Amino acid sequence: MKYASQEWLSRQTALQQTFAVRPGATARVQYRLTNAPGGGEIRYYADVRDGRAVEQQLGDDPAADGTMTASFGDSVAILRGELPPTTAFMEGRIKLAGDVAKLGKLMPLTQTAEYKRHLTQLCEETDFS
Repeated sequence: MKYASQEWLSRQTALQQTFAVRPGATARVQYRLTNAPGGGEIRYYADVRDGRAVEQQLGDDPAADGTMTASFGDSVAILRGELPPTTAFMEGRIKLAGDVAKLGKLMPLTQTAEYKRHLTQLCEETDFS
């Protein structure tokens, strides 16, 4: 399945349903992937509640708490484990806007073993071209 397609977003949401509940790790996040193949930008959003995505859809979410922007290439490198999300943020390769404190509560999720396992499985099923 193609990266950042609706099918991919739905698969990622399904995989996250086995995650442990993490009270307080809740936010609505708008994602913007710049420099996507073919030019342009891919926009999607995720509704994360207590550490699990409960909905992810292509498009814009006017109720988003904030926006996370990264290049398509950097987002792929993060998913493949080649670029740590915290490093990308510190280097300005991920930009956050909106309620940064609320979005920041989601960052520790990316360091959990279950999150890393889910990314490995998702990457095995993903076409990044």
